[in-house]
Amino acid sequence: MDNKIICRCEDLTEEEIRQEIRQGARTLDELKRLTRTGMGPCQGKTCRPMIMRILAEETGVRLEDMVTPTVRQPLVPITLGDLAHEEN
Repeated sequence: MDNKIICRCEDLTEEEIRQEIRQGARTLDELKRLTRTGMGPCQGKTCRPMIMRILAEETGVRLEDMVTPTVRQPLVPITLGDLAHEEN
């Protein structure tokens, strides 16, 4: 079992990601929905390249043929003031 952390924001290991792929996940979007990878503060900037490599190894899909998840903007703009006053 490889306990190397791939997604630091969501604390996901390489083995956990590989296990989801072996159980049927075939796209980055599916992995995102199943594991929350790429949904932390870095929004996948750190982990996405490593996850794409793992996905390519496990599925045989070439990196250049992978579809990346759709970036979705907030439905309404959020002001910095609103963010600053957000309560936990």
